[in-house]
This record gives sequence, structure tokens and C-alpha cells, in this order.
Amino acid sequence: MSISLEEKISNLPQSPGVYQFRDARGQVLYVGKAKKLRNRVRSYFQESKPHEIRIHVMARKIYDLEVFVTDSEAEALILENHLIKEYQPRYNIMYRDDKSYPYICVSGNGRPRVYPTRTVINDGSRYFGPYDHVGHMKRMLETIRKTFGLCTCAVSPRVIDKTRGVPKWHSCFDDYLQNCSGDWNEEEYRSVIGKVERLLYGKTEGLMREIKEEMEITSAALRFEEAAKLRDSLLSLQKYNQKMKIVDGKGMDRDLFSLDIDHDLGEACGVFFRIREGKLIGKFHRFLKNIEGLEPGKLMQSFVEDYYTGSLFTGSENSPDEVCLSHEMEDDEPLAEYLWEQHGKKVPVIVPKIGEKRQLVEMAISNARLKLSERRIEVEKAERDRIPKSIRDLKEYLRLSRLPRRIECFDNSNTMGTDPVASMVSFVDAKPRKSEYKRFRIKTVKGPDDYGSMKEIIKRRYSRVKKEKLQPPDLILVDGGRGQLNAALEALEEIGFLGECDVAGLAKRLEEVFLPDQAESVMIPKTSPALKLIQNARDEAHRFAITFHRQERKKRTLATELTAIPGIGEKTARQLLTQFGSVKQIKKATKEELVDSLGKKRGEEVYRYFEGSDSG
Repeated sequence: MSISLEEKISNLPQSPGVYQFRDARGQVLYVGKAKKLRNRVRSYFQESKPHEIRIHVMARKIYDLEVFVTDSEAEALILENHLIKEYQPRYNIMYRDDKSYPYICVSGNGRPRVYPTRTVINDGSRYFGPYDHVGHMKRMLETIRKTFGLCTCAVSPRVIDKTRGVPKWHSCFDDYLQNCSGDWNEEEYRSVIGKVERLLYGKTEGLMREIKEEMEITSAALRFEEAAKLRDSLLSLQKYNQKMKIVDGKGMDRDLFSLDIDHDLGEACGVFFRIREGKLIGKFHRFLKNIEGLEPGKLMQSFVEDYYTGSLFTGSENSPDEVCLSHEMEDDEPLAEYLWEQHGKKVPVIVPKIGEKRQLVEMAISNARLKLSERRIEVEKAERDRIPKSIRDLKEYLRLSRLPRRIECFDNSNTMGTDPVASMVSFVDAKPRKSEYKRFRIKTVKGPDDYGSMKEIIKRRYSRVKKEKLQPPDLILVDGGRGQLNAALEALEEIGFLGECDVAGLAKRLEEVFLPDQAESVMIPKTSPALKLIQNARDEAHRFAITFHRQERKKRTLATELTAIPGIGEKTARQLLTQFGSVKQIKKATKEELVDSLGKKRGEEVYRYFEGSDSG
């Protein structure tokens, strides 16, 4: 007899581990880790638990469950990362690199080779990087060749002589033709590889001291040719070290992670700085997808954990003394445990607020923001040639002068003429652009006058567009019939904006579209994506207006309770609500806090009014 999902959950241990949710077809929907498996898995099925929308959607698809019990959260962290990469679950945060980064590989075979590559293979080799620019990688390879005389030729494994670990044709380039490192004895070769790895880890200060000491010893022993080679090595290393950007005067080893989010794009960008001995020796960025509804702390945790459990983190030699973040992680215990195992000591994970560290974090955030803006341009450029069918159809049905790629839709909201407000939503290529939504308080119209309110907000909006030379829409859509449309047209004519773009009104009763200078309304077929597009815009404008109206009405209601206090007017009531957040918190405030906010006389008046009232 098969065990039901509910029975599986009730029998889960209170141990750390990893869980997989699968659908009815056996596809992995989600992979997660937990400190206590039973508690964590059960939380997905409890209605009282707050989850983002995508998790609610996923929960309805869960058919089966598979778990792996581990000895620690650190083990769970590693296993989770491995399974996510293997199955690419739909509901996990996924990553996208916008290019194939260059790395320097130190191969894991008997006689290691050092060479450039863009492919990371889990074959025991060590990979250093990624380098954000191929020129930086080439400069490092040049430093390795000149400092250690080591061959760094990028040759195919197919032409390697496995017995000697060098190319079959025994070739090096340029001035290394005569002294290919493939002929060195094993002990000498291993010693040099160890020094190369220290250089790649950013440990240049100790290397320079060692080479200088060796040079002095060989010079004292009258081995001048050997001393000259060491001198050239030291000069090469010093030249490289001087070119490195110093970002930390204390010379610490630090890993720095930053994050910026573009909700319109539906992606976040994580930027990583590797700082060793106070010098920025490497950086890279990654785009995070499937982020809808996730808090920055969750995204930051995913980005950081993915780095430390992936192939880019090469173990204890590469562990930092400190990890700096732009956002607090949701749960840093698994990472702290993992870094302890790798480093042998506690590695602080901090979110700096001031000083030099915060400046570094801000610099990394600026890098992330720039990458997101470049990403948005890239996406918009790609989408220009992929105009949605709904936009093409809408142009045809309404006989518009141009493709309505940018639509601005307006709606009013009031209750019996009180707290009148309005909203504008923006749709670009049939998708909402929430960063461009606008809210309006009606200023000049008294009472429930939809036409007057529409005229006011259209006039205000496009006077500003005209004055500030903002990008105009292709289509202005107003919620309502002929009356609202005429009001909008009058407003546009008064400010000299009429004719700059198409204008239409959408009446809800029959879903009919009204156009200027056209007596009959247009009925778009019910099954057309064009109708769905303008309905979505209208409904979103209505939702946005209603939400704003409720907020304003709530503020007015709360303010009314406060204005009942002698000496407290509407302006002061709003000031109190802004400062304390609610009437409940004002009731809890001390006399000193109220006096500090309002002055002695009014502060004491408010305190006496609420004194003895039930603050719960």
C-alpha cells in the first residue's frame, strides 16, 4: 500500500535535511533545505502561514515528497545547491549569467597545468575567477609566465602527452619557446604550482617577501644568474601588485555581496567582489530569476549560498576573514556553519551601515543597478521586434495612428463625493510598468463629478509631460464612455496636447470603445487579445484607484478621531499619524514623546485626552 503525502509529512524527522516536491508526473517542482524537516515541509500546507503567490500555486501541484536527512545544516546547504543545479526546478530561484566568464584552471591531474578556459568541469581541477574581463585574466597569465616561467598555453586535452603532462609537440609561445616548464623536475614543478595558486588566491605580499629572501640568499651565495631570475620575478610581481585596485586600507580578506532588484523586469542582479589583502582581485555578477514575491533577504541568501557551495569557491584557502552583505540574509546559520567547516574559525557575516565597508557595499550596489539597466535595455531591444498580437490587433480594430505600445489608463474613485482620488497605470508592450503608476488627489472638483475629475487629472498629467518633455504614451485610455472621453479631449485641447497621441474611452457596461469624432462605439470581439489588453489596463487602473481611495478614507477617519481633541486640527492630526503610524500608537505614546512632537501645551492636551483609555 502506498503511503499518502500527509502520512509522509507526519512521519518526517525533526532533523536537518533537504526536501523535494514533485508533481503527478514526477517532475521536481521545488528543492529546499530545513533545520527541522517536519516543521518546514508542513508549513507549505498550512493556510495560516504567509507565503508568496508562487508558493501557493506550487503547493496545489504537489503530489509527492522526497527527503534526504543530513547530519548538519551545512551538509543540507551543499546538497540543496547540487540538486537545484541538477533538476532546475521551476519554483526555485534560478540564475542567468549574461556571458561566459573566463577562468584560470589549475588542472587536478598528476602534473597540473595552468591555462585559460570558459568551461568549468567538476573533474577535481581548481578554477580561479571568474574574471569580469578577458584582459584581466590575460594580465594574470602574463604575470604567472613572467614571475614563475610557467607555461600557460591553452591547449586541448587531446594533444597532451599524459606521461609528461605537456603538449605532444612540446610548444610554448614567444619568449618561452626555449624553456617550456614541461621539462622541470617534479619537485620544482610542484613548488611553483603552489606559488601560482597563492598568487591566484591574492596572497601577493607573502610571495614577494619570499622571493626577495630567496634572491638575497642566492646573491650571497654568488649564484648571480639565479638571483637575476628571482629579481625579474619580483619586479613582475611588484608591477602586477601596483596595478591592483586597493579598496581596503586595513588589508583584509573580504567577500562582498550586493543585490539590486528590478520588479518591472522581474529579475534581480547580484554582484560579488573578492577582496584579498585589501585589493580587489575579482568580481562577477549574476541575474536572479523567478523572484516574484520574494524579499531581498531571501534573494541575498540564495545568491551567497549558491556561490559558496558552487565550483567558484575553492575551499579553505579561498575563505575570507569577513563577509559583507548589502541586505540581511533570511537565515545565516547554515552559511555560518558551512564557513566554519571550511575555514576552521568563525567568519563574521555583516551588513555594514557606515564607514569604508558601507562605501564598498554602495559601490557594489551601483554595479548591480548598472547591470540591471543594461539588462533592461537588452530585453526591451529584443522585444521591439516581438510586438504582442494584442497590440497589433488593437491598432487594427481602433484604426489608431500608431501601434499602442505604451498605454496610459486613467480612473476616478470617490464615495458620495468624499476623498476623491484618481489613478494612472502604464502598460508597455502589453505588460504593466508599475514603476510608472501615478496617484492623484482631486484638488479643484467638489462633489461626485466624474467628468470634472477626469478633466483635472488629464490636464495635470499631460501638462507635466509637456513641460518636462517626458515620453508621451501612444494611447490614452480613460475608464468610461463618451462623457469621460470628451472631458479628456477638452483637457488635452486646453493645454495644446491634443493630437500628440490617440485617445479612447472604454465603457464597462457593454465593453464598448469610444473614439473621438466617431459617433458609433467600436465593439472588439470578445475572444480578441486586444480586448483583454484594454480590460486589463482598465481593471488595473480601477484597482489602483480603489486602493488609494481606501487609504485616504482611512486616514481621514483616523484624523477625525484626533481632531475631536481640543486644539488639534486636521494638519496636526496628519502629522501625528505620520510620526506614530496609528491612533493606537499615539495612545501608547508617553507625555514626553507627545510634547516633543507637538510642543508643551498641545502635547499635554493629547496625553490627557487619551490618559486612562484602553490602549490595547
